[in-house]
Amino acid sequence: MNTPIGKLLLATVIGLATVPVFATEIVVIVNPKNPATRMFSEQAGQFFLGKSAMFTPIEHTDGPLRSEFYRKVLDKDTSQVKTIWSKLVFTGKAIAPRELASSADVKKAVASDVNAIGYIEKAQVDDTVKVILTVQ
Repeated sequence: MNTPIGKLLLATVIGLATVPVFATEIVVIVNPKNPATRMFSEQAGQFFLGKSAMFTPIEHTDGPLRSEFYRKVLDKDTSQVKTIWSKLVFTGKAIAPRELASSADVKKAVASDVNAIGYIEKAQVDDTVKVILTVQ
């Protein structure tokens, strides 16, 4: 490993080992009284990009859960989604989603609003919300 290529390979392996991986399963939730039962990722993504007002999205504040959800469901990063919402709000086409600090807060907000949609860690699910999508 004393060759330049060996050192580069070692540095790459060490660098990859330090990249954080979000290993928790994410689910999209709605109020149990909402008639929705299942949803595809593309459908859920519409609400979190302001393309449909059928549901009121409840967001997480910045963090690994939000980043992972955006990456897997929206195929976007946080700054791209913020830009989309900024344009929608500026033009008066939408109101930005409410941002909450924890999955417990998101779950509580969704449980109290039949039109709300949110995402949380699967381990946080209980009978106060209904899972309509497991994020892959």
